Amino acid sequence: MKSRLTSRFLPVLAAIAFVSTGYAQKAGDKPTAEEAAARAAAEKAAASGTQPGVIEEAKKAATDVLKKASGNTATKKTIGVTKTSTPNPDDPSTWGKDEIHKIAIMEVNYGGETQTVMFELFEKDAPRTVANFEKNCAETAYNGLAIHRAIDSYLVQTGDPLTSDESARDRWGTGGEDKLIPSEIKRPHKLGAVAMARRSDKVNPERKSNGYQFYFALGNMSALNGSYTVFGQVISGLETLERISRVPADSNDSPLERIEVKSIKVVDQKGPLLVLRESMTGKRRYTKPYGAKSGLEKLIERVW
Repeated sequence: MKSRLTSRFLPVLAAIAFVSTGYAQKAGDKPTAEEAAARAAAEKAAASGTQPGVIEEAKKAATDVLKKASGNTATKKTIGVTKTSTPNPDDPSTWGKDEIHKIAIMEVNYGGETQTVMFELFEKDAPRTVANFEKNCAETAYNGLAIHRAIDSYLVQTGDPLTSDESARDRWGTGGEDKLIPSEIKRPHKLGAVAMARRSDKVNPERKSNGYQFYFALGNMSALNGSYTVFGQVISGLETLERISRVPADSNDSPLERIEVKSIKVVDQKGPLLVLRESMTGKRRYTKPYGAKSGLEKLIERVW
């Protein structure tokens, strides 16, 4: 996401993205003039950062289309909620025994304990982005950084080097611009997508990615398709990210409680991941690749 999006703007963008894609694309219908206007406003807003006039235009477009759609109960949906019949869009338990997948294992200190989030990296579609991300992980660049943006059922963002310093909180979300990565825009923003943040088109027309910051898509972000580099997909721990997205936050969407990335390790996984257990919510969790397990975990596994 843009490093400077505000808490007022993102919910508006989510609403516009929903009405402009969800309502207009049913049963092959062509979008109405109002729906087309809403989408145009969303795209303009996404490219223009936080300009007040653009935000007001986006709000008006969203309001108009929502009013028009409110009478159709058959197509009503909740905006930005991460409900899906397939909790994890990609199923690691079905990977072939000789297939090799690159996986990032992120350990997060949250709620008084360590939570694990795993996501596959798409080296083929975003080779430069993945190479840079691997380099950051190998250099422990993410260790000790905070999750600095959390928007309910929409987005969780981290990776800003400035978040290692709690006293720099007013500048969180602006760091990492000293290293930029060429855009590799191929994949869409679906549930659980992992993408690099960047500055707006106005100051970054080539849409180069921030060298460190990345975010997890937890809501309808279809309006951002074709604008940001998606380089990964969550395969386990989506429910953890959803919970983090709902924590109390300040006016800049920064969680009031410090939620810290303990470490991120990238490993190659050959063959499928096994289902560890079924959570109470019915969402699947997977065993961590052996190379990502701690010495204690490996010992327990051997003994068990």
